[in-house]
Amino acid sequence: MKTNSELQKDVQDAIKWEPLLHSAEIGVTAKDGVVSLTGVVDSFAKKAGAEKAAIKIKGVKALVENIEVNFPNSWTKSDADVANEVLAALKSNDTVPDEKVSVKVEDGWVTLGGELNWNYERDAAKKAINFLPGIKAITNNIKIKSKVHDEIEKKDIENALRRSVIEDNDIRVSVFGNTVTLEGTVNSLYAKEEAGHIAWKAPGIWEVKNKLTVDYEYAF
Repeated sequence: MKTNSELQKDVQDAIKWEPLLHSAEIGVTAKDGVVSLTGVVDSFAKKAGAEKAAIKIKGVKALVENIEVNFPNSWTKSDADVANEVLAALKSNDTVPDEKVSVKVEDGWVTLGGELNWNYERDAAKKAINFLPGIKAITNNIKIKSKVHDEIEKKDIENALRRSVIEDNDIRVSVFGNTVTLEGTVNSLYAKEEAGHIAWKAPGIWEVKNKLTVDYEYAF
């Protein structure tokens, strides 16, 4: 069990442990498993890195992320410049079928759209642009429409969860058509997201409904 102050310190230490975030000024508050991040950083990569570090901490039920990306004047780019760099990054990534991905940029906010066959391709599209300068935020609206017509095997997903580091005893898997639903409880937000990533690897999947609840007992 953790107190609010212990959870706060764990998240602060996790963020400080990240080399990219060493000099970043990020404030952390914690209340009954809800962790809030605030501050100003000079790149989207730092913003995303702080979020990633925080959700891996046991006891984090939800994350409220209010980190602002503020570029030095010398780093400022036009939306057209950002869009061209995003398109080039997607094109240079062999994992991403870039011709199927649409790109919209508004005031440094990049929105990816389109349809791909696999979730790993969607993840790769976002990762390909995470470190590009000039980006303030990324919204990944790419949809998955798998061309694989094999029936999704519930047992395969359950076995994959069991092989992972997730404590999956309370995870229930159900399959309906091209949709997989995860229900039950896990002890961290990271475990919930990781379970979703594992389920997404099943051939033929179009949607994962991640209804897992983060359950952690706090000390008072």
